[in-house]
Amino acid sequence: MRLSSELAGTPVLILREGSTRSRGKDALHANIMAARIVAETVKSALGPKGMDKMLVDSFGDVTITSDGRTVLDEMDIQHPAAKMMVEVAKTQDSEVGDGTTTVVIVAGELLSKAEELIRKGVHPTVIIDGYRKAAERALETLEKLAIPVKPNEKESLKKVAITSMASKLVAENKEYLADIASSAILHVAQKIGEGYKADVDDIMVEKKPGESLRDTKLINGIVVDKEVVHPGMPKRIEKAKIALLDVPLEIEKTEFDAKINIESPEQMDAFLKQEEDMIKVMVEKLAKSGANVVLCQKGIDDLAQHYLARKNMLAVRRIKKSDMEKLSKATGGKVATNLDGLSKNDLGYANLVEQRKIGDDKMTFIEGCKNPRSVAILIRGGTERIVDEAERSIHDALCVARDVVEEPKIMAGGGAPELEVARQLREYAETLPGREQLAVMGFAEALEAVPITLAENAGLDPIDIISELRVHHEKGEKWSGVDVHGGKVTDMKKLGVFEPLAVKKQIIKSASEAACMILKIDDVIAAGKMKAPPTPPMGPGGPGMGPYGAGPY
Repeated sequence: MRLSSELAGTPVLILREGSTRSRGKDALHANIMAARIVAETVKSALGPKGMDKMLVDSFGDVTITSDGRTVLDEMDIQHPAAKMMVEVAKTQDSEVGDGTTTVVIVAGELLSKAEELIRKGVHPTVIIDGYRKAAERALETLEKLAIPVKPNEKESLKKVAITSMASKLVAENKEYLADIASSAILHVAQKIGEGYKADVDDIMVEKKPGESLRDTKLINGIVVDKEVVHPGMPKRIEKAKIALLDVPLEIEKTEFDAKINIESPEQMDAFLKQEEDMIKVMVEKLAKSGANVVLCQKGIDDLAQHYLARKNMLAVRRIKKSDMEKLSKATGGKVATNLDGLSKNDLGYANLVEQRKIGDDKMTFIEGCKNPRSVAILIRGGTERIVDEAERSIHDALCVARDVVEEPKIMAGGGAPELEVARQLREYAETLPGREQLAVMGFAEALEAVPITLAENAGLDPIDIISELRVHHEKGEKWSGVDVHGGKVTDMKKLGVFEPLAVKKQIIKSASEAACMILKIDDVIAAGKMKAPPTPPMGPGGPGMGPYGAGPY
């Protein structure tokens, strides 16, 4: 549709030809519909009984997952409002690492309830104000409900990690993997002021198909996906003193052109001997520092490899920068950019550096580091698909354990917090005047979508479950939730199903903000596609040629 105006009898075109515009309720309805379709897509993946999605990209690569963020990332979504839902999942994942499916479902439900109110004549602005008040009250309620724990207590970290993995493909090995994830986070956690900080990036996750998930290991050090550079070098060194280098062990070519005139074989021999001596000096400097293992970010010349092998030193080259940073944290060594100042104080230490064959590849293990501030998890699994999904599951488990270390408060899962918050929001709504009351009631109903979806995915009757849950919560049983394995309403705290407070708070923040942003849009103006420029005339001689093939005429 062209936006035009008759001004003094002359049509004024404002938008490019081919542009489209939808306004008012039509625009709002289209945006809400698109966002709800995205929410419906991931709905069946929620909870321990949720289903997985198989995603096939344009190259034919297959991904099998129930992780909300991965599902939405792999889908080729075009609609701008639907893309906002993808952003919500991404924000949830980057902030707290879990709850990506839940946040999209809640955002979709909030929009669904808003649409019902708009049909009844409630203005979107009134709904937005009501949703904001409801979100504030919900966050306050969650804070009051939360159970404080000790940040360095492994048991509570393990419980949240188990809950996070219960809905994934790796659920049958959740206890084993959760133990690895919680141990890894405690290794890298550092006390800063009153609290603790843990960075998931300090944990290296390497994956290799083969064996089974039970063979996944936590390595008290780092795994480098590289092999020892020279066959004459030792493949195992105990009590390793490690030199970490960000400098090539080779003669660098000059950046400018230079000519050397060599007139006799003796001069040629002297020139080659000079290069050899320079490399020899480099290796001598390393040996003088006391290093017996060299881990280099850059290249190592063939001649340097030979000299290092003669000195019985183990060397690995072309290690990624991110891995070098982790090696520095794990071994306590400093990354050297110049060999001249290298001393024994710059060296890292590990009990063992060894090359091992994992599957078809050779990898170098740096194990037994003193007080490692960086560790590694080596994931194994029967097929590549399982290894990929295990990596995603372990990432979520690491993130929730990190959340508890940084904000040591947890709450029972199974939809219990959502239902308790919904109950308290209903009481709060009755104190509000006017139509905002309806919006707060709508927010409460949207939160109830979480236990309802859990029940539906487990094959239970959602109406019976939600009715029973409300009765339990009215009696003051605030941790009553959906036990999907038992098929009934149970005290989730007694079952040991726990989630971090940080995840629940982020769900409320992200979902309410996304819903409010979509509700505020009342006009969608889409630019028309650009037309291709006209092609030049085709003469007998080819494109752009005249009739005689001699150029344009």
